[in-house]
Amino acid sequence: MASLRVAAANYRLLGSALLFATAAFMVAPAQAQLRAAQEQSVHSNPRVMELAEQLRCLVCQNQTIAESNAALAVDFKNQIAQMIAAGKSDDEIMRFMVDRYGDFVLYRPPVKASTYLLWGGPMLFALLGAWVLLRRVRASSHAGLRSGEAAGNADDEARAEALLAGKEPHR
Repeated sequence: MASLRVAAANYRLLGSALLFATAAFMVAPAQAQLRAAQEQSVHSNPRVMELAEQLRCLVCQNQTIAESNAALAVDFKNQIAQMIAAGKSDDEIMRFMVDRYGDFVLYRPPVKASTYLLWGGPMLFALLGAWVLLRRVRASSHAGLRSGEAAGNADDEARAEALLAGKEPHR
């Protein structure tokens, strides 16, 4: 008798699981269609796209959220659309994004004390690289002159002078 109760409980559990799986498979395509419709409406709103072009996708390499198809970018666009629908101004929306994610979220961050390194960093690294390269070139040329490698010998100098004078060098 106990085994019949266990079997009945297992069948009920299996039936519930099958019912849940069937419902999930039926709902997933509907959700995908709804999400596609929402994305289309977001992309067709010029104000959303204008704001999206001013914001950086935080997970992409140098793309605005308008250009990106990443899930975070889609969420940002949907959030912008919701804020527009709530009557927020462009400045309020941008200020919200900066307050929440920092100046890095702006595709063109402002030049201020907290972003000096962001703006000047590439130039500093380029100058540092040029300085290191110049030092290494100078050090290697001075080392070559000290060892006599770069100076050559008398035969090479005589041959070079003969070539410059237009004469055939003697071998």
